[in-house]
Amino acid sequence: MQQQQNSMRAKDSGNSTPRESPTSEGREEEEMSRSALSAFREKEEEIERKKVEELEAMADPMRKEVAAIRKRIDVVNREMKPLGQNCLKKEKEYKEALEVFNEKNREKAQLVSKLMELVSESERLRMRKLEELSKTMDSIR
Repeated sequence: MQQQQNSMRAKDSGNSTPRESPTSEGREEEEMSRSALSAFREKEEEIERKKVEELEAMADPMRKEVAAIRKRIDVVNREMKPLGQNCLKKEKEYKEALEVFNEKNREKAQLVSKLMELVSESERLRMRKLEELSKTMDSIR
């Protein structure tokens, strides 16, 4: 573009009647050619962008789906972290509660066993006393 302007000026300066300023018609033509060139370049850049996008899509047609799934995986991982911590906490509480429960169960079994011994001993003592009473009654008669 710059070269064209310079060459036009050189041609103009070579003419026998020098021009001091371009005519309004010349300016309009120059502006139109600039805007046409600008529009052409924009269109060319747009086509180039589309080509690049199409090439990327051809290279990995599932790229968008993969990206969406990866993003969802990241979200789920973030959601899982506090849940995992909560599970560990609850698991620890469960183990502690189970340990206390088992300890109390053992204590109960020991107490039941002791109770059975006491009841058995009490029954033997009663039977012995009954026998003694029976003998005493028989001897009195």
